[in-house]
Amino acid sequence: MLKRVLIAAAAVLALVYILDFAQVHIRLAGKNPQSAFGTVKVQPFYAIPHKDGKAEYMFGDPVDQPCVHALFSHAGRSPCWYIARKNNKAVMM
Repeated sequence: MLKRVLIAAAAVLALVYILDFAQVHIRLAGKNPQSAFGTVKVQPFYAIPHKDGKAEYMFGDPVDQPCVHALFSHAGRSPCWYIARKNNKAVMM
């Protein structure tokens, strides 16, 4: 029983990925290929540790990060929903 459930779950996940992949490539082949891609502003910040155990935070300039409008990563780009959710990038110094 467990084996059938795992096979069904893997099949559903594979189907969702294939449909997501097809959706991106249909957008790329359409009239406006750039509709498959987008950008998200990311606010990097630097965490500078002090000797007393505290940290000082310095914010950098916002940067546009390219992304893909899809559920999964495609063409070497992360999904826009994921980048928007993880908007702040901490750089530990």
